[in-house]
This record gives sequence, structure tokens and C-alpha cells, in this order.
Amino acid sequence: MDSTRVTEQPTSFERPQPGADPADARGALLRTPTTPGAAALPLQSGPADDAPRPVGAAGSEHSQPASAEPDAHRPRPAPEGIPAQPDAAARVPGGRTGEDGTPDGTESGQANPEAPRAAGGPGGQDRRAGRGVLPDGRERRTGQGLPPGRTLPMRRDGDRLRFVGAATRRIARGMDLDEIVLGLCRATVPTFSDAILVYLREPLPVGDERPAGPLVLRLRRTDRIPAERDTELGFMPAPVPEQPAELSAVTNELCEVRPGSALGEVLRGVRPVFTDTASAHAALTELLGEDSALVVPDGQRTILAPLRGRRRVIGAALFLRRPERHAFQPDDLLVAAQLATHSALGIDKAVLYGREAYIADELQRTMLPETLPRPTGVRLASRYLPAAETARVGGDWYDAIPLPGSRVALVVGDVMGHSMTSAAIMGQLRTTAQTLAGLDLPPQEVLHHLDEQAQRLGSDRMATCLYAVYDPVAHRITIANAGHPPPVLLHLGGRSEVLRVPPGAPIGVGGVDFEAVELEAPAGATLLLYTDGLVESRLRDVWTGIEQLREKLSATAQLTGPDHPPPLEALCDEVLDMLGPGDRDDDIALLAARFDGIAPNDVEYWILDPENAAPGQARRLARQALARWGLEELTDSVELLISEVVTNAVRYASRPVTLRLLRTDVLRCEVGDDVPQLPRLRQARATDEGGRGLYLVNRMARRWGATRLSTGKVVWFEVNPSTEASR
Repeated sequence: MDSTRVTEQPTSFERPQPGADPADARGALLRTPTTPGAAALPLQSGPADDAPRPVGAAGSEHSQPASAEPDAHRPRPAPEGIPAQPDAAARVPGGRTGEDGTPDGTESGQANPEAPRAAGGPGGQDRRAGRGVLPDGRERRTGQGLPPGRTLPMRRDGDRLRFVGAATRRIARGMDLDEIVLGLCRATVPTFSDAILVYLREPLPVGDERPAGPLVLRLRRTDRIPAERDTELGFMPAPVPEQPAELSAVTNELCEVRPGSALGEVLRGVRPVFTDTASAHAALTELLGEDSALVVPDGQRTILAPLRGRRRVIGAALFLRRPERHAFQPDDLLVAAQLATHSALGIDKAVLYGREAYIADELQRTMLPETLPRPTGVRLASRYLPAAETARVGGDWYDAIPLPGSRVALVVGDVMGHSMTSAAIMGQLRTTAQTLAGLDLPPQEVLHHLDEQAQRLGSDRMATCLYAVYDPVAHRITIANAGHPPPVLLHLGGRSEVLRVPPGAPIGVGGVDFEAVELEAPAGATLLLYTDGLVESRLRDVWTGIEQLREKLSATAQLTGPDHPPPLEALCDEVLDMLGPGDRDDDIALLAARFDGIAPNDVEYWILDPENAAPGQARRLARQALARWGLEELTDSVELLISEVVTNAVRYASRPVTLRLLRTDVLRCEVGDDVPQLPRLRQARATDEGGRGLYLVNRMARRWGATRLSTGKVVWFEVNPSTEASR
């Protein structure tokens, strides 16, 4: 449909020509009559000024009397949607009204000079005359009475233009799908129609997607004049007393459009149609359903408007008017077309915006850990907040990576910016950090390799990062920093401190040496790693924010007492509560680690010489340790597994072999040697004398694995204690 036709309607600002017929639809566009003096006198006489001016013409809105003194206070015609005013204010007390409703001061019908001003304004012009309503409440053109509270029909092109402009602005204000559909309903009811039904395609296609299934329309929203204004049933079915029926309850919620059907032809035609024709009525019946309880009024009181997006039909809108209201005019089809076009384009954009937001959320979700690991001796919690709803992705990340020896690497980083590019770079750096952590490199070496990777990605790819390794057995933590805000350590008694770590240069600068510092990590303490979005904003500098964070942690710890640390999840929420309205300039990543550690009496450690007697010695030491821990029921299986792993290590090692047992919720055994090659599980042949050791470990252990170290490797396995032993 040509959506510009409505705006091309002629609107004249010329003065009406004398002798123009008030009933002529051309209004002010009429040419000067051949007898110019015939109608000039009534327009110049004073009493005739009280006569009603012609309404409903295209140029009547700007009509001016041809008197010497123009009426400067003549009211402008009210647009559609303004109800008729009571006629009592337009009457003169004790007087009479003329045939046209104007005040008449004498019984003989002579004009009273004082009556016009008392009747409603200078010149005696009734202010409602511009609205096309007589003082007795009748509509001027048809003489029909208007029901109480009913809005006036739009009789002029200017009214339609103003209505379309206001309605499209309201529709355009919506950002998501529901807001746009709601804007369409609220803009048209009751001004343009008494009720509306909006159907949308199920599912809605996105962009250039080509729907694979049939065209299915689902009723998305309905709206109508409130029940208190329903003086008659009209097109509504008879409701249960005091329970007005909703449109959605009496119509089909789902409609499948069959190819070649009447509804399919109407939707393919794109243009709005009246439903008084046979084909359009059949399309309406197909849309509402054969057994629909909705009574559609006769005549041109129903418009079916297809909603067409940029490439395809995405729905339909049904506009309805009651029988007592004026029927739609042919020009109202243009109004419905404008509303349908703007709504469909808005829905298309809303669907695209929703898809982009979904993609951004999925990208951010995949870039960050889906779940945090549960390493031995430490509990973890995390939070991530985007900079804003419109910037759902960013360059901030956090990670927790299990390391050999029950250690864990804690990482937090921040790539400049919060865009798709920043998120992509962040994903590459995070993957690189995970790979380097698997090699068990020192923290400063990990940052050095991250710096090289950032330089390979581009000259302007810069980021800050903090990498820490926690050892629950030694109760120590090693930290290296690359231009990142320092972490905060909350002690068990409630005291919090900002750890003194070398600041370092950001990743991507190149040619910078990174330093690592080793600090105490007492049991019960909480380490908080964060990005600068938490402590820096337009309203405060970074060091002020860090001090506020430290005070917030201390205040939160005081609530639980000196002997009990605050719950980790609640602590993260309390930290985020310190953000004010102007503190969300950047996205925020937060990682909290509660250090529980492993008690010394739950750890056994031995060094074995690489000789043939080492497997037997390892079995004997493990048996003694299990007896002290009350895990005798695990002796047979643990001895067998330790014997196989130690035998394999002694066969290739040239330096002493280490053996460590850790008792936590599981029993963990670790065997280390100086050979960097990792063992691989393989299926031994029937004639092979070896190759079955790892097969036994894989079948009997709860979990097992091998990790390469800078000095060799560690092979480990875990065994679940029995229920009786765990008690």
C-alpha cells in the first residue's frame, strides 16, 4: 500500500468563498460563484454571524467570517477523541434557542445583541459548532444523537492527519514487541475504533529468515472500550453479569492460513479491506473461527488490515466499530494502512533487536564460565553485570582453573571497551589463559604469554589481568598483576586489607617484565577479585572506590561475628549494593574465593627413590596412612592403584618420585616424576605383558588424570570412601 497517500490530502488555508454551499465536501476549495453579491450580505450582518458555520468540508477548519472585525477568539475544531460537551452552558437562562441551537433572546426570534456573548463567546459562535455538534447534543451533519461519552467521528482530512501523526508517534515509542502492539491498541481505541484484535505470525521470522512451516497467526493482544462505557451489546456477545467477556475469550487464538484461502488472498493483497464483501467476510470468518461467539456488525464497521514487514506478512489487525457509531469511511482505509505499516515495521525492528540481544547474551554467556569448579579447600562465587541493557557484552571476565596438587588458579581480566570486539578478544585471552594454566606455569609466566598473545591480536589490543594461584595445603597464594586493581582480602575477624601486589603494565604493551608475590592465605579468609567497573566511575576515582569496597567488606563481616565469615553468595550481593545510580559506567566482573585449606593431619607426603623396591614401599606407606585415617576398607583397592602408578613412574624416572595422599571428601593420591610425557590409556593386546595399569586405574578410580608440570608431570586418581568410613 502507498503509505504516503494520507499525507497528500489537500488542506486549504484559503478563506471560504461567499456563496459556498455548507454541505459541499469541497469546502473552501470551491471557486467564486457567478453572483458574488448573492451571499455576501448574510456573512457581513451581525445577527447572521450567529449562524452555524459549515463543518465537514476539507477547508472548513480554517474558515473565517468576512466581517470587518475577525473573531480572534474563535475556537479551533477539536480533533477526534474529544467528547461532546453538555449543552446547558451554551444556553442563556430564561431565553430560547433558535432552530439551529443558537441562543435567541426574544420570542419573536429577533437577535439579542447581548445574547451571543453570553451564549459562549465573541460573535455568539457556539464553541461546539466547530466540533459539529448542536447545543441539544445532536450531531450537526446527520442530526443523530450521540450516546453519552462517545467520541466524534473524524470528518476532516486534518483530523485524520493529526490522528495518524499522534498514533504513529505512540507506536514508534515502543522498543520491544509488546510495547509496539500495546501502542497500536491504545492509539486506536476508542479514537479510531471501539475494539481491536492484533494477530501475529507464530513464530515471527527474524530478518531474512525464510519460514519453513505454514503461516500460522496467533492472537497477540485485544483491546476495547472499557465495560463501564458499554451502554449496549453492539458487536460484543452477551456477557455474564458483572463479568464482561474479553475479546480473547470469544475468538480463535490460533489460526492456520491455508494457501489459496480467502484469508490468504486478503493477506497477500496487503491493503486493508472492509469485511462487508463476500470474500472479505469469508476471510474474517476464517480468522475468527467458524464457531466464534464474536458478533461482527454489518456494514463498513470492520476493517481487516494485513501487517506486512519489510519482506513478508507478519500478522493482521482487525478494527471494529459498534452499530450505533458512524461507519468507517473509505479514507479510513488509508488510516488503517498507515497504522498497519508503522506497526509492522516496528515489530520487525523489535524482533531484530530481540535477536541481537539474544545473540549478545549467548556470546557473553559462552565467554564466561557456565559453572564454577569445586576444588578442594576453596569455595567460589562470582557475579557479572553488563554496563547497560543496550551493551550486554563486554571485555570483563573471570575464571577458576583447577591445577595439579589440589591447587586452583583464580583469574580476572578486563579488555578495553564493552563491545562485540572486546568480547571476542576477551574470549581469546581467556582461552589462552586456560591453556597456559594447564601447563602449570608460574603466574608471571602466564601474564608474559598473555602479553605476547595480545600483541599478536593487534597493536591496540590491551587488557588488564590479575592471575593468582592458591595452594590449600601450604595455605599460600601467589599473585601476579598486569595493570589491574589490587585484590582485597577479608580476614576471619572482620579486618579487610588491600593486598600489596606489584601493579605491572597492562597486557598488550609488550616488552614488560611481570613480577609475582607470595602471600599468606589463612583459613577462613576471603579473597575478592574484581574489575575496575566496581570501584571506578564518573563520580569517584579508583582508589576512593577501593577504600569504599574495603569498608563495605568489613561492615558486612561485622554482621556475622568474629568467628563466622559471611556467606559467600550474600557477600557478593552486598558488594554490588554499594553501586550508586551513576556508578554503572563499565561492566563488572567479580570473583570471591573463601579459603578453607586442607588441615596438615589430612595430608601425607613421601619421596621415593626410583628403584624396584619403590612400589612395595609405596603400598606399605599408604596402608599405614589409611589405618590412621580409619579408611581400612580402601586398603586393597588403593594399594593396587598406587602400585600400578608408582611402577610406571619408576620405570622411566631418573629422579626421586613423590607420593602424596590427601583426605578430604574423597581420597586423592598424587604421584609425581620428572618425565614430561603424559601416559595414555590404551587397549592392551592379549600377548602384551604390560599396558594394563592405566586400564585398572580407569575402571576402579572415581576420577583420574595427568598434568604436565615445568619439572615433569603428576598422575593422580581419586577414590570415594565408603559411607561408614565417611562418618
